[in-house]
Amino acid sequence: MLYGGPEMDIILNDNEVRILACLIEKEMTTPEYYPLSLNSLTNACNQKSNRNPVVSYDEIAVSRGLDSLQEKGLIRKTFTSGSRVTKFLHATLDRFDLSRQEMAIFCELMLRGPQTVGELRAHTERMSAFESLTQVEDTLQGLAEHDPPLTLKMSREAGRKECRYMHLLLGGVETLHDFNADPAEIEISSDEKIKKLEDEIVTMRSELEELKRAFSEFKAQF
Repeated sequence: MLYGGPEMDIILNDNEVRILACLIEKEMTTPEYYPLSLNSLTNACNQKSNRNPVVSYDEIAVSRGLDSLQEKGLIRKTFTSGSRVTKFLHATLDRFDLSRQEMAIFCELMLRGPQTVGELRAHTERMSAFESLTQVEDTLQGLAEHDPPLTLKMSREAGRKECRYMHLLLGGVETLHDFNADPAEIEISSDEKIKKLEDEIVTMRSELEELKRAFSEFKAQF
């Protein structure tokens, strides 16, 4: 059983969802390196942290996804001052009226697939903090009541304590079989705290490598 309104009127494929989510994520977490070049965006899509599933796209696949997203009005090309490299930015707010917290949850669902309220609160912390689980639930409700609805509440599955939520950019009911391998719910424990710190270290290393690549691109212009 599912809970939600009509289906999303913009349907994307997996590649398009990953590309759009990465652009949103980088704008919210590392705005100083945003917009992204094709190379930086490809690296962001293939990032091993904060992703489910982990993918291995080449620049051709990302470029095709960008062309499709541009046709749908969800991304734009731009040129930054002093750079001859084309950069890309998302145009999500041109299509959907979202707050920063709504954007964070929407992005997180695109990056990792269906998640519980607890998982979403933990995973969105780097993009937008939530004071309580109730605040996360209220934000999810707002996304579900959006026109068109952007999220869907899934019924509680066997062996799970809580329901999960999914985004609707991939469609509705027909997409559920793609998410069977998602991680289990977050438990607030010492082990989880250690895992969270490890994830943050991986993220910092990834962002450092991204900074090095951006600096190399900058040096190559001279």
